[in-house]
Amino acid sequence: MAEIIFEESPEFQKDLKRLSKRFRTLNDDFERVKKFAICLFHSGIDNRACFEIPGCVTERYSAYKVKKFACRSLKGGANSGLRLIYIYNKLNHKILFIEIYYKGDQSLETRSRIDSYLSYLDKEIS
Repeated sequence: MAEIIFEESPEFQKDLKRLSKRFRTLNDDFERVKKFAICLFHSGIDNRACFEIPGCVTERYSAYKVKKFACRSLKGGANSGLRLIYIYNKLNHKILFIEIYYKGDQSLETRSRIDSYLSYLDKEIS
């Protein structure tokens, strides 16, 4: 499998910065999630951390949610309550992180953000 390229949307960067002030280990934990959850999942090893978001799939892109995000600043291990949303480009193995949130602050992903990025990415290649 080809190496996965990671990119971050401006909204994601703001989310991450805001949450990393509350959860001091978040940046290190985020790097672990990329390596041990996302890369493994897209290499064919299902560790039950990443889930495709229904209705957020195009021919080239799929949106995923990482539900098992272990944050050392929070109790609960992998069930810390942090959620990570990203879009995966199936052809060139690129991942665009679009949202990170704490489930105590927000119960679901921002569907409008996902839809707008999927629409933007599809138009970009046409």
